[in-house]
Amino acid sequence: MNYGSKTTFIGFDTDKRKLPLSKRFVLYAYDKDTGEIFGRTPSSWAKIGLYYTAFYLSLVAMFGVVLWFFFQTLDPRTPTRQLEHSLIGTNPGLGFRPMSNETHSTLIHINSKSVQDYSIWTERLVKFLDVYKKPGLTPGRGQNIATCDYDKPPGKGKVCDIDVKAFNSCTEENRFNFHRQGPCIFLKLNKIYGWNPIFYDDPNDLPHDMPKSLKDHIKEITNPEKLRTVWVSCEGETVSDKELIGPMAYWPIPGFPGYFFPFENSEGYLSPLVAIHFKSPAKSIVINILCKAWAKNIVHKKNGVNKGSVHFELMMD
Repeated sequence: MNYGSKTTFIGFDTDKRKLPLSKRFVLYAYDKDTGEIFGRTPSSWAKIGLYYTAFYLSLVAMFGVVLWFFFQTLDPRTPTRQLEHSLIGTNPGLGFRPMSNETHSTLIHINSKSVQDYSIWTERLVKFLDVYKKPGLTPGRGQNIATCDYDKPPGKGKVCDIDVKAFNSCTEENRFNFHRQGPCIFLKLNKIYGWNPIFYDDPNDLPHDMPKSLKDHIKEITNPEKLRTVWVSCEGETVSDKELIGPMAYWPIPGFPGYFFPFENSEGYLSPLVAIHFKSPAKSIVINILCKAWAKNIVHKKNGVNKGSVHFELMMD
């Protein structure tokens, strides 16, 4: 650009200012006399382009280094905030399967006379249990699986095997008893890193609101090691629901064995399950069911809200 002539704020000399606006814009976009493109020569554009490229690459590099240092402070398997310092807290809840595809619906409505209808529910359970039957579906699960028992907890880096055959009649081969109007519903305890249950391991010190059937089961246990269990119970929510729910069976036991705890995010870990077999629930009526997990450090009500439990409705046609 010729800086010896009088220029405007866009680099036009006095003579060029007299041109029409459209021609002035064309000249600003490309001035063949000076070789300028939008007020700069190609070499000037190259220099400023190189400057900003280096500038932003430096910013990206600095951000990458800071991010790298940040991730060095994190353990991919150990959360920074745990138990009472975490958002999850220290009170695990229960989950149930199968679940409806409808958002926020907890109704399990089964038409046992229609294969097409109840197959929808059985397929959901089959898909849910696939990871328990096929170790390869869970990352890291395989070589580290151990056969556990109350006197054989898993070693370091090991996870307990869960034998789906222990669910008795609540299996895929039996169609989870949906076709016999006696469905099986599966319960799992939500995982909380580092949480250790305080067991109800004294048959003479059980909570007053624990169902009598569960108390009787606990009192019949002769091996004290087997009392180290997070117990599970299911009941109808109201008096009429209790009458409608009918007899139940829990497989393999009415609870989650203590050797599954604490959860430490080991590779291949799967939550233990309890299968509830509702043998003969009332037909063509909605039954409200509340299942609870029992340990001394599981609270069932807090500020009027149910905790450590799960609610669902069951309806058989």
